Amino acid sequence: MSSKDWQTLCAERKEKQANSIPPEWIISVPKESYGSVQYVPEDCGLLTALELEITDTTDIDILLSKLAAGIWSSVQVTTSFYKRAIIAHQLTNCLTEIFVERALARAKEVDEYLQTNGKVMGPLHGLPISLKDQFRIKGLETIMGYAAWIGDPSDIDCVLVEMLYELGAVPFVRTNVPQTLIWGETHNHVFGRTTNPWNRCMTPGGSSGGEGALVAMRGSPIGVGTDIGGSVRIPSAFCGLYTLRPSYERLPYANAANAQEGQESISSVLGPMANSLGAVKRFTKAIIDGKPWRLDPVVVRKPWNHEEYALVDHGHGVGMCFAIMWDNDVVKPHPPIVRAMEITKKALEDLGHRVIDWIPHRHMEIYNNVEHIFASDGGLDYRTECEKSGEPLMHSMSPTDEQAHHYPLEQPLAKVLVGEPTHISSYELWQLHKEKRNLRKSHLDYWEATASRTGTGRAVDAIISPVVGSVACPHGTNSDAFYTTLCNALDLACTGFPVMFSDKELDKRLPPHNFRNHEDEAIYNLYDAELFHNLPVGLQLIGRTQEEEAVIAMTEVVDKALKAYRRA
Repeated sequence: MSSKDWQTLCAERKEKQANSIPPEWIISVPKESYGSVQYVPEDCGLLTALELEITDTTDIDILLSKLAAGIWSSVQVTTSFYKRAIIAHQLTNCLTEIFVERALARAKEVDEYLQTNGKVMGPLHGLPISLKDQFRIKGLETIMGYAAWIGDPSDIDCVLVEMLYELGAVPFVRTNVPQTLIWGETHNHVFGRTTNPWNRCMTPGGSSGGEGALVAMRGSPIGVGTDIGGSVRIPSAFCGLYTLRPSYERLPYANAANAQEGQESISSVLGPMANSLGAVKRFTKAIIDGKPWRLDPVVVRKPWNHEEYALVDHGHGVGMCFAIMWDNDVVKPHPPIVRAMEITKKALEDLGHRVIDWIPHRHMEIYNNVEHIFASDGGLDYRTECEKSGEPLMHSMSPTDEQAHHYPLEQPLAKVLVGEPTHISSYELWQLHKEKRNLRKSHLDYWEATASRTGTGRAVDAIISPVVGSVACPHGTNSDAFYTTLCNALDLACTGFPVMFSDKELDKRLPPHNFRNHEDEAIYNLYDAELFHNLPVGLQLIGRTQEEEAVIAMTEVVDKALKAYRRA
């Protein structure tokens, strides 16, 4: 460990990052923090017309087909996205590791392979892919928001990176995370705070918030985040993206860095984030077709299931029955979220699907169980990593300056449920595992029993619910994540998808309801139609364990319905 104090370590590492940006890629950054900066890539003058065309191509099939045909070289495409990523970083502080020369050398290698062999290297040939700052790349640091991890380059590639190389992809940047990862926002002492490109006063979410901001600015065609409590779905909802939270051990996590390593009752999973659902599917299928169980011993040996994707178990996608979870009985969602669910319901019904209400089942018991599992070491893991450098453990994501938004919540409900942090015994943890297994069985039985209400002869095909109770919110105010953590606890495969933008004229404040808890009241009082105007509104589609193919296909049905609704 370095003899330097943690503040010096962080300052030097941030300076090193700044020096890794090519000087000719520096732009003039708007001073105003309120409002969208999505116009800047086109207006700043750094990107050529071709580079704008490449980076604005959200149809991944077009990108990959042009790369495969040699119409666009990987060097061209990687350079284009790299320049746009650097623009996004200057606006939102979304990156950690910047390695331009290395990425372009890889892109050149891929181009030469195509020229020499007359065929692509793999199904992701030449495609630049951004990675959350957990996915180890040989020779580069993986800092993950901890000062103590500065200056420790990895001597291996994680399995995901190994596979991306096999599949022909070009890993090209890594993205910011919060200290400890266990936050729905993105801020740490090393790289600072990441902001939302739709309004920089708002958080992009977390813990994959760097990916959210980057991909939303089209600085990457596909980003890879991780999710243990909502960490790909929250940034995707806040930034207007599509994503997949797969089941435990479906995609390869081996040799990636993580917080609370060894906690395996609620596994963190990796998932793609993109501006199109097609990109989510293309990435997921490419990884599964690459047989990740060859390299990661815990990955489920399950090839891509074409029958599941064809929705054979879901009426072949015709006349399905969806259930809407209007409320999780913990936090009532804000008006834009309610309107998004109403629109989705109408859109599905217009295409001949049935939509019923989902009544929450034992949610507070599940919430209490999962938070006690997360806190079972009494915070020892986080404190240990912070103590290595002497940096303080962060207890809030709220800014300390005049930009801090007033949010009178002393403690989130999750911390109230846990109480005083306690390092519990193995036996006590086993009892939590036993309770979790019983809750999962109870929830499965409850879902199966919906067959009596659907009219299809089978249980509800999928649940549609909020991702968070709000759209992107001011820094330091995203305190609740149970809408998403529910799926991690039950290990339900799910996607996130964008629906619309909030509108101050349509999303007026609702009258107070009977508050279930102090956080429900605080979140209700946070809402202001003017403050939350013109921000992306996303929802999640929740399916069953290990049915990623069907969940993606059902989300395609929902996405098609929403696009038809908007055209009508």
